[in-house]
Amino acid sequence: MSPFKGQTGLKRILNASGYSLDGLRAAFTGEAAFRQLVLLNVILIPLSFFLSVSRVEQALLIAVCLLALIVELLNSAVEAAIDRISLELHPLSKNAKDMGSAAQFVALSMIALVWAVILL
Repeated sequence: MSPFKGQTGLKRILNASGYSLDGLRAAFTGEAAFRQLVLLNVILIPLSFFLSVSRVEQALLIAVCLLALIVELLNSAVEAAIDRISLELHPLSKNAKDMGSAAQFVALSMIALVWAVILL
C-alpha cells in the first residue's frame, strides 16, 4: 500500500480538493492549450443558456465542452509524466504524447459535431 494513502474521511476529501485545485492552477499557468480551452468554455457555456434548445440538448452542449477540458488535463498529465521520465526522444514517448493529442483532437471534434447537430 502507498504511504501517501494515509488520510481518511474529511481530511482526505480536503487534501484531495487541494490537490485538484493545485492541478487546475498548474494547468492554467503552464499549459497554453488549457487556457485556450478555458476561454472556449467561457464563451460556449454561457452561450448555451441563450439558445433555444431543450435542457437535454443544453446539457450535451455543456458536457462536451467540459469533456474537452478533462481530456486536456489528462493529456497534459501524460506529457508531464513522459517528460519527467526522460526528455530523450523515444518512439514510445512520442506514441504516448501523440495519443494524448489525438484524444484531444477527438474531444474538440466532438464539440464541433454535437454543437452542429443540435444547432443546425
